[in-house]
Amino acid sequence: MSSIFDLHIQVQPQHIDALGHVNNVMYVQWMQDVAAAHVEILGVGVTKYLELKHAMVAVEHHVQYRKAAFEGEEIVLRTWLDDINALYSFRQYAFFRPSDQAILFVGNTKWACIEIASGRPKRMSPTFTQAYKPLDSSINPLDFTVSYA
Repeated sequence: MSSIFDLHIQVQPQHIDALGHVNNVMYVQWMQDVAAAHVEILGVGVTKYLELKHAMVAVEHHVQYRKAAFEGEEIVLRTWLDDINALYSFRQYAFFRPSDQAILFVGNTKWACIEIASGRPKRMSPTFTQAYKPLDSSINPLDFTVSYA
């Protein structure tokens, strides 16, 4: 089974917008960053993409900003795979502040498998489908008392 994956970050000055909190664009960047780190751990990152000549690309994001984050705060970027079919994987995100366990952001991304050379849709190889297993429904990904690496 694919697991929950956590990436711990500290909010840096360059993440802050004119209103003094994390810029909304950063959350979308962090979605990409934590997804990339997770697939590397699963063994299907960029090197494997190039070897297999197909890759997963984001085709749709849904985001919900819940609370502000500020410079110096620690944030946990949490992600997990929710569903998969022959062409798409569906990834969920919940970013939270460990100091008070506040959920700052939730979102999801629809990822499509493409052939790198042409950019056309391609069925996922067994390498991908074996790595991209949805999270077991008995696991609560919003239980922030548990840490994942």
